[in-house]
Amino acid sequence: MPEPEVLTDLDVAGTDRYVLRKLPEVTLAFWVMKIAATTLGETAGDLFAQTLKLGYFLTTIALFLIFVVTLVVQLRSRRYHPFFYWTVILSTSMAGTTMSDFMNRDASAEFLTDGAKSLGWGPQGLGLGYPTGAAILISLLLVIFVIWKCTGLTFAIRDIVTFRAEALFWAAILVSNTLGTSMGDFLSDSSGLGYAGGALLVTGVLAVLVGLMRVPAVPNVVLFWIAFVLTRPLGATAGDFLTKPLAKGGLDLGTAGSSAVLLAVLIGLMGYAHVQERRTAAAKDTTLTGVS
Repeated sequence: MPEPEVLTDLDVAGTDRYVLRKLPEVTLAFWVMKIAATTLGETAGDLFAQTLKLGYFLTTIALFLIFVVTLVVQLRSRRYHPFFYWTVILSTSMAGTTMSDFMNRDASAEFLTDGAKSLGWGPQGLGLGYPTGAAILISLLLVIFVIWKCTGLTFAIRDIVTFRAEALFWAAILVSNTLGTSMGDFLSDSSGLGYAGGALLVTGVLAVLVGLMRVPAVPNVVLFWIAFVLTRPLGATAGDFLTKPLAKGGLDLGTAGSSAVLLAVLIGLMGYAHVQERRTAAAKDTTLTGVS
């Protein structure tokens, strides 16, 4: 059986970008789906680790393996497919949730419910705390960006068409989603803002970023990556707001019910994106063949 073709930078030169495009256009629909996926990642991660009491350690291993599987499918795909792309985003969000919890939390009563003394099998958590965990993740994300910069490959999502650039993109996505979880949990649990207050703060910062898009001196690529990180704590605080008890400022909808509703919403959005992609492909084919 022949090996699948892996596109290199030289393979891309002189070819049609649309055929090779692996990542979506950044539109309003993109950000709506990103927030939906990250919110689901928060509720689903908590469902496995806390509600089903598998613990952060086992859940992190399981969800990271799921991330690897979905990533392989995405990387082997020859062109952009909404279901493949958003499944990887969802898996990075779920894995990022439990990776962050495992890094930052421990077995103290502050992080356990119903008088539990432990949560699942294995280590209960490293107990680094949100500031230390965030510092480590920010450093790791900067290292990825430095390596990315040294390769000379583009940071612009619409121009990522090679295997190396996409691999770096997904590495940055996994770390940024884990970082965003730490930021969201800090805002919800430790800042005093609560779930709704944390979500409002992040929404306000995102609104500022939208305004900065009209400032020529600020590169849109920089704004994209800042917004990508910040939509994760927005999803984290929104997820906590949906699932946490009323006494803690949440709506107490539960992780299972909230995850089911959010999954249905995300699947609906992915279906819509798939239909739009097919329409765009048909229009592109018509233009290339010269058929009116």
